[in-house]
Amino acid sequence: MNPFISICIPAFKNYGYLRRLLDSIKTQDYFNFEVVITDDSPGDELRDLCKEYESFFDLNYYKNATNLNTPENWNEAVSKAKYDWVKIMHDDDWFTRPNALTSFSQSIIAHPGTTFFFSAYQNVYEGSGLVEPMKTNPIWQYLLANNIEILISRNVIGPPSVVLYKENSIAYDASMKYVVDIDFYSRYCASNEFLFIPDILVNVGIHAHQVTKYTHGVEEIHLKESILMLNKKPLSVLKNIVVFDGWWRLVRNFNVMQLKKLDDLGLHAKFSNAFNIIISIQQQFSQKALQNGYFSKLIMGYAYIRYCLFGK
Repeated sequence: MNPFISICIPAFKNYGYLRRLLDSIKTQDYFNFEVVITDDSPGDELRDLCKEYESFFDLNYYKNATNLNTPENWNEAVSKAKYDWVKIMHDDDWFTRPNALTSFSQSIIAHPGTTFFFSAYQNVYEGSGLVEPMKTNPIWQYLLANNIEILISRNVIGPPSVVLYKENSIAYDASMKYVVDIDFYSRYCASNEFLFIPDILVNVGIHAHQVTKYTHGVEEIHLKESILMLNKKPLSVLKNIVVFDGWWRLVRNFNVMQLKKLDDLGLHAKFSNAFNIIISIQQQFSQKALQNGYFSKLIMGYAYIRYCLFGK
């Protein structure tokens, strides 16, 4: 039996983007779905737009009483879903082809024990029109399958619009903006089977107004949220060299030269040994040397061995 899917769209102002997304939904050759839109916009423009599509598919529009922002509006949209399978779509993303939902559905049917799917996608750059295919290569697929925590090092799943999952009690952390998707994936997939769909099913719009664009590299957001995410993990997480390397690069890129800087952002004492080692080694070299990829990997390897031998 074909599963029923709730396409959840947390919307905000983007009239043109939302129309493009709804047009891509209208052309789908799969019909067991609803569309849920939770609107954070100040006006009624999106409400009027949604009325144009009510005759094409089951569309349920909700105007938020107060502005919820990212990611609480995502959680709000999911809370309104009436079906078990949730497909969040950001309003500036859209399906690549009419059989995209069919492909997601077929994956559910073919893998009945799996509750989390993510597809290949392509970034579409608004200014230049450049299209950049994004696929998880076999090496990262293998690493991900063996330890979901490598997402701390690199988001090899992608943005929420490429994901389809079976709803449970796990929600997006409302205290986060930059790493909120990675945090959700790692918590959900820690106890649920997941699968990569190699077909490019989603276009991801890339433009300057995205949250991840203006929060990237901002210490009080990017670095602090990464620490908050790490604090949810067991001490053993940094014993994985891929995860350790991710944190080596983060400490390097933010030029963290004192542990107090991380303490002030909320680092728990349980990770102090690891970061003492990383910081003490990085202090011995210039930023120019540490930004040399091969040299940095070599020194990171030394730091990792030292942590495994003398850390906790």
